[in-house]
Amino acid sequence: MFLNMAEPVQIAPATGKLGVLTPGLGAVASTFIAGVLRARQDGTPPLGSVSQMAHIRLGRREDGRNPLIRDFVPLASLDDLVFGGWDPISPNALEAARTCGVLDERDLVSISSQLEGVVAMDAVFDQRWVSRLDGQRVKNLTNKWDQAMALMEDIERFRVENDCDRLVIVWCGSTEAFQEASAVHETVEAFEQGLKDNDDNISPSQIYVYAALQSGVPFANGAPNLSTDLPCMVQLAQQRGVPIVGKDFKTGQTLMKTLIAPGLKARMLGLRGWYSTNILGNRDGEVLDAPENFKTKEESKLGVLHTILQPEVYPTLYGNIDHVVRINYYPPRGDNKEGWDAIDIFGWMGYPMQIKIDFLCRDSILAAPIVLDLALFMDLAARAGQSGVQEWLSFYLKAPQAAGEHPAEQDLFIQQTKMKNTLRQWMGEEPVTHSEAG
Repeated sequence: MFLNMAEPVQIAPATGKLGVLTPGLGAVASTFIAGVLRARQDGTPPLGSVSQMAHIRLGRREDGRNPLIRDFVPLASLDDLVFGGWDPISPNALEAARTCGVLDERDLVSISSQLEGVVAMDAVFDQRWVSRLDGQRVKNLTNKWDQAMALMEDIERFRVENDCDRLVIVWCGSTEAFQEASAVHETVEAFEQGLKDNDDNISPSQIYVYAALQSGVPFANGAPNLSTDLPCMVQLAQQRGVPIVGKDFKTGQTLMKTLIAPGLKARMLGLRGWYSTNILGNRDGEVLDAPENFKTKEESKLGVLHTILQPEVYPTLYGNIDHVVRINYYPPRGDNKEGWDAIDIFGWMGYPMQIKIDFLCRDSILAAPIVLDLALFMDLAARAGQSGVQEWLSFYLKAPQAAGEHPAEQDLFIQQTKMKNTLRQWMGEEPVTHSEAG
């Protein structure tokens, strides 16, 4: 529902420094930090960032009002961002960037001292959740309640030492092993008792979310882990008045699905099957090579088509789809993921057709601007007095978290409209419906 357009939301100014903390200081986080540093240093355009590069139409077409989003809403400036994070392997962002090999050395040399200054804090890490990784820089605490308290101390220390007015946390860590919610996740009280009891059903990412919310820090979940979408975390976010959003950055293959599936549905073309496979060789690929971790990612990837195509509404077109997803660890490819899609469609009189996609993408290059946008928009939401699930940011996520009883929208173009209309609403502008008169 939109508020009265004469009454814009009261948004506190973006004064002072905004600390951006990332659990996980690997390929995605180091690429994100490097890109912002280069943008500040020499004006390298933050390509892929909607908050920085996109315009937003206001009013009627003939009005000619089409400012940049960053000039329309009061976002934090790139110059005011301060970076930090936790990592069980990388000591700092420079070593992470060099080890991951996403960026060429020529793009790192001029900012190397700044990257080296982003030192990873010891992580909350449990190898049971990421069996293919061996954590070395981890907190020497075995009790999960103590781990949560240590993270809260890290957050407050970072805030004070870096003179931050506000903080936001974006999960850039690995995909955890698959799990379903249990009794410990039902309420805040049950979760807190579970922390004290070292409940095996509490994963590291859930401890990070708890610590963030108790510290009053917005949290965005960039992996398919079960964390922000737990009943206890939704409850805690509302109690503490803190925004949350999840889950799983929408980057390569799923981005393609949310582009193509809405087009097929718009033209009422049928879909019989969609086979997707990926090869990648980075840390994410190594983690996902474990079946228990792949299942978490598979659940995230498989949900997108059903929500977009609505087989219960269009059974003739989409009621019998074979949707298959595979991920294969292939070290030579590094961060340069390749996604293959074989799509079997049908049209007039049932005649079959095929679509083939070979997307040679760069996973962290696609994810880095998402981290930036989520950090800036979550900070905006906090300053606008918003709390709980920020469904308007579904645009960025593979398995977007719903704010109510109905599933979140998966169609990329509807998501974009919803995001922009939310920004218009907050600033006291009319929503754009693209009607003939408008």
